[in-house]
Amino acid sequence: MVPFEDLPGLYASVDLFTYPSWLEGFGFPPLEAMAAGTPVVASNASCLPEVLDDAALLVDPADHAALAVAMESAMRDPVLRRGLVEAGRARARTFNWDRCADLTLAVYRRAADSFKRGEPIA
Repeated sequence: MVPFEDLPGLYASVDLFTYPSWLEGFGFPPLEAMAAGTPVVASNASCLPEVLDDAALLVDPADHAALAVAMESAMRDPVLRRGLVEAGRARARTFNWDRCADLTLAVYRRAADSFKRGEPIA
């Protein structure tokens, strides 16, 4: 297991982060790679399209040929690569703990308001 404090340096030291996952709880590893300035190729399954948006190349994890093409493109096309790095850093900045806390609090407040009114919690 890699110590948490070593992860940013590891992510920054690689040329490409590939994440062909089938099921995710959220998708922290590709976001961490993006924050480190590493282009990402990931699966179009589970929550990853919502989390990564257009800041990564997304492919069907069962399509090995498409995965290989995406990886090669991200490695060899300098314009695409720069675009993924810039978009990835920008996307990663949209996820921070202050925003997470604010959004979580908003959900709790909506639930409490619904409960007070005797309505189903939406």
